[in-house]
Amino acid sequence: MAMTMNGEVQLAAPREAVWAKLNDPEVLKVCIPGCEELEKTEDNGFRAVAKMKVGPVSARFKGRVTLSDLDPPNGYKISGEGEGGVAGFAKGGASVALAEKDGGTLLTYDVEAQIGGKLAQLGQRLINGSAKKLADEFFANFAKAVQG
Repeated sequence: MAMTMNGEVQLAAPREAVWAKLNDPEVLKVCIPGCEELEKTEDNGFRAVAKMKVGPVSARFKGRVTLSDLDPPNGYKISGEGEGGVAGFAKGGASVALAEKDGGTLLTYDVEAQIGGKLAQLGQRLINGSAKKLADEFFANFAKAVQG
């Protein structure tokens, strides 16, 4: 099942500070809902373990994320995939752009993902609702981190 999502978040911090936090595994680990492990890898990416619950399906996902098209401090592309055992898999990518706006930084994101397994059987509305909730939670945590 394919899924797309996009949005923007106004952050009360300079673009360089937002860029630094977007590349800091310690910051990302506390911002990502359910994240248990997040390690930087040598190939411009991260290895992660996160526990997620989508509707009735709960799973621990293990995955890898790679950053490409790095354009500091303007943005990058994220691509990755995660495996959640019987719950299924998710893979996809996102474009993240940072722009100066109103004395802070406007972060814009555009996500495309594919999911399979039990997750894909839950239905588009439940998946999209859960993805939006996770994104909102991440960005609320991230906004606190860049202001803190």
